[in-house]
Amino acid sequence: MQLATWGLLAPPAWAQVPALPRRVGRLMPIGGAEDRMQDRVILRRFVELCGGPGARIRVLSAASGDPKAAWRAYQGVFGELGVLHTAHLDITDVDHANSQDVVDQILDTDGLFISGGDQRRLMALLWETEAFRALHTAFHLRGCCIAGTSAGAAVLSRHMLAQGDTPRLPEKEAAELDLGLGFVSKAIIDQHFSERGRLGRLLSVLAQRPDMLGVGIDEDTALVIERGVGVEVVGQGAVTLLDGRQLRSNYEDIESRERLEMLGVRLHLLPAGRRYSLTPGSESFRRMPPILREAVGLLVAPGPIRG
Repeated sequence: MQLATWGLLAPPAWAQVPALPRRVGRLMPIGGAEDRMQDRVILRRFVELCGGPGARIRVLSAASGDPKAAWRAYQGVFGELGVLHTAHLDITDVDHANSQDVVDQILDTDGLFISGGDQRRLMALLWETEAFRALHTAFHLRGCCIAGTSAGAAVLSRHMLAQGDTPRLPEKEAAELDLGLGFVSKAIIDQHFSERGRLGRLLSVLAQRPDMLGVGIDEDTALVIERGVGVEVVGQGAVTLLDGRQLRSNYEDIESRERLEMLGVRLHLLPAGRRYSLTPGSESFRRMPPILREAVGLLVAPGPIRG
């Protein structure tokens, strides 16, 4: 896949069903290595956002090198958290991703959890398939909560960070972008952020796409994105938010892998336990500087339904 303008096509017949009276869809990118053994704060919050123990939760583990093992691990965790209906969304190839069975499973889901692995492997299975379209219908029209950890977090972006080195200082073309699922249309998500020293990498891609936000999520940390409302940081670490909309750089003047000059980048550090609401009059709204309100507004802006 190459970065290109996505076509907005007429939705297929199954996507024209009326929206069910469910919750507004929420996204939950997780920085990887979430606690599955002790308090399991992030996974408990995911279950809550899906509707509680009675919610229908499916695990998409196709990004993993061993999808069945990844499924079994999360099956056990969600079972211990009291979830009554957990199933494996087992997509094995592109033909399967185009099947009515997979579409029906996606449309009957309250919560979808995307495991870690390789985001390029997952997109190779899903790109321009009926499953891809069904995911957008489930999120935008039916209020499905979609979480992804590690590679599953990166794939939630439209402009997906596909692979790259981790330079100490930002370099031109240190990382490669590709197309992801497109639920977060105005930001590029990176994971294992502080633990793997990925600030230089995220700055590198921000120089390439200064119109985007850069979102770096620490391990055992999640960013809950509620469309049009606000964001919440859950877990043990922090979310680093880079805003390059006023960036000036030498990106066009240097060769690949040369050092970047980057002027005017704004950095916001959002620690776990904090909520950033766009509701006027709320405490967090009053506390946020206007430039952060704008950035949060970009994060929570509803993206288009992709068909």
